[in-house]
Amino acid sequence: MTDNILDEVWGKIRLLLKSHPWHGVPIGKAVPKTVTTYIEIVPTDTVKYEIEKHSGFLKVDRPQKYSNVCPTPYGFIPQTLCGDRVGEYCMKMTGRENIQGDGDPLDICVITEKSISHSNILLQAIPIGGFRMIDHNEADDKIIAVMKDDAIFSEWKNISDCSHSFIERLKHYFLTYKDAPGSDGKHCEIHSVYGIEEAYEIIRASHQDYIEKYSDLNVLLNREEI
Repeated sequence: MTDNILDEVWGKIRLLLKSHPWHGVPIGKAVPKTVTTYIEIVPTDTVKYEIEKHSGFLKVDRPQKYSNVCPTPYGFIPQTLCGDRVGEYCMKMTGRENIQGDGDPLDICVITEKSISHSNILLQAIPIGGFRMIDHNEADDKIIAVMKDDAIFSEWKNISDCSHSFIERLKHYFLTYKDAPGSDGKHCEIHSVYGIEEAYEIIRASHQDYIEKYSDLNVLLNREEI
């Protein structure tokens, strides 16, 4: 078969298959200003769902131990990886040593006025900042974004536009969502809250980490889509 025929056959095969949310969905052509986002949980969920990395199916990670729920739709940016570059950036910004990326796709919270009733969906999000979160010496950044074309929150252009109470509520969720009742100590810390430019840097670094680790997939998925 010629390369053109192989490309045509592969293209038709892909139409019959569901794309893997992490690997098979493009990050978006306007990255980092606008990013594709896969939503894993929504504010009504009392169960923590997350992607099963091998299959791409959404799985039950754990029931929430406390009554708090995530204040926003929450998920990850496809074709990102918190790897060496993300870990190095965290060390640079904190002055600490021996911090690595957590090996997961980059997490993102999406602020919207709309009530999104279920997860396992894609949407377009506009990053405005993030949390520099560290979990057992692993960089576990949380990008904060607004949903594209949101009627109210599209006016928020940077993390400084968010109210103090909203930021504190998000912080509380991430600082407690892994703790079990009666456990000693904290699993996570939020070192700092950063604005839009640092969010862009984290997104770029995580995308490069992804490309480096999964370069073989990039060829199969057609690089112009990435």
